[in-house]
Amino acid sequence: MKKNIWSLLIGTVLFSVLITGCSGSGSKVSSEPIKEKKITLKFYSHGTEANYNWKKTINAFERKYPNIHIDLVVLSEKGDTQESIKKLDLAAASGEPMDVLMFSDSASYSQHVSMGMVAPLDEFIKEDGYKVTEEYKVDTQINGKYYALPGKFNSWYVLLNKDHLDAAGLKVPKDWTWDEFMEYAKALTKDGHYGTYFHGPQDGSWMEYMRLALASESDNSEFLKEDGKSNLDNPLFKKSLEIRLKMEEDKSAVPYADVISQKLNYRDEFLNQNASSILIGSWMNTSLGGTKQSPLNFHVAVAPFPKNNKSDKGGYAPVTTDYMSVAANSKHKKEAYTFIRWYTTEGQIVQGKNIPSWNKVKNQDLKKIIDHILSGTQNPELVDKESLINVLTNAKSSKFTPPVPYQAEIYKVINEEYEKLIFGEQTIDQMIEASQERIHEIIDNNQ
Repeated sequence: MKKNIWSLLIGTVLFSVLITGCSGSGSKVSSEPIKEKKITLKFYSHGTEANYNWKKTINAFERKYPNIHIDLVVLSEKGDTQESIKKLDLAAASGEPMDVLMFSDSASYSQHVSMGMVAPLDEFIKEDGYKVTEEYKVDTQINGKYYALPGKFNSWYVLLNKDHLDAAGLKVPKDWTWDEFMEYAKALTKDGHYGTYFHGPQDGSWMEYMRLALASESDNSEFLKEDGKSNLDNPLFKKSLEIRLKMEEDKSAVPYADVISQKLNYRDEFLNQNASSILIGSWMNTSLGGTKQSPLNFHVAVAPFPKNNKSDKGGYAPVTTDYMSVAANSKHKKEAYTFIRWYTTEGQIVQGKNIPSWNKVKNQDLKKIIDHILSGTQNPELVDKESLINVLTNAKSSKFTPPVPYQAEIYKVINEEYEKLIFGEQTIDQMIEASQERIHEIIDNNQ
């Protein structure tokens, strides 16, 4: 498995070099940071200074831990995550010293764990005496072990045109179901704009729009189960398809054909008021008050990701985060852990650029972070800040399901079969059956 994954990234030659560099990772780690002398940690990140405020953040850490110096390596000046991963892998294969690694998505995190490039953190977590699932909003466990702590917390939510809501006599939902979401969209659909907009799927990307009802659950929320088997026989996958098909038929959502053929942009569709609502990630926080490129001319409110049943606990939604890990070949694992533990807690508040995954962020600190984010927009006064804070405070991540190396093939199949459904070439049951058959073949071929 390790060799197959590595060959997909940079070839078997580089893989053999990497394994040589990682061979010393099994040595015993001291329980306390070195205090007698100053050590340097090599930190590899995709994040730019503009997006992560590194200078201020690292300075704050080094003031608290004067014996630890952070040597930051920004892998892409553009913040390009694909470029960053390529450069990270080449640096590892070249035997460059590594201590702290930052992954931008679950797929790259999971793959590098499988490659043996990341050290487990369980020893340190146990020593500190906390549970990751209680301490953070995102569970990063893989095969019973923790290899990362989560940084920022970008949960999905529903952005609403509050002016359209008021005109339709609708309130901002604080807790709602998918059925109610569809009712809202239908009521908001008027001449000149649709009730909502779905930005995917597109060429195997934006697949969150294919698992709407699945993503509302605390567990088993992906297309594949934790054991790697297909999850498309889950009734909630069928429900997700039913939601999309119904809203396509009653024209309460922007037609899928228009999204694809006109190459529509989700920011423009919402900010230009072509759609009254949009399901999207909370990276949109930096645009909520409008920008020079996309000005805001209406009031914006925020609602939670819908749940499946009234009785459900709710709050679950697709989530993205930064996975902060310790390199397997680091000679300073304890100090590296000290940095990522600080960064994913106090450091997130110091940084002030994103909503933290840390559960112990005080309300006043969260409000300060949101105020700071919105202050960078053109018209922050147009944003219903109370609804935004309510949603972000109560949002939760589903249990982590590690992606498989052939995840892109799975996405492509579902995307292709969905298009046959949405364009009337097959029924929902036929789509599920065809998708299952093709996915089972992919899984069998990768055993």
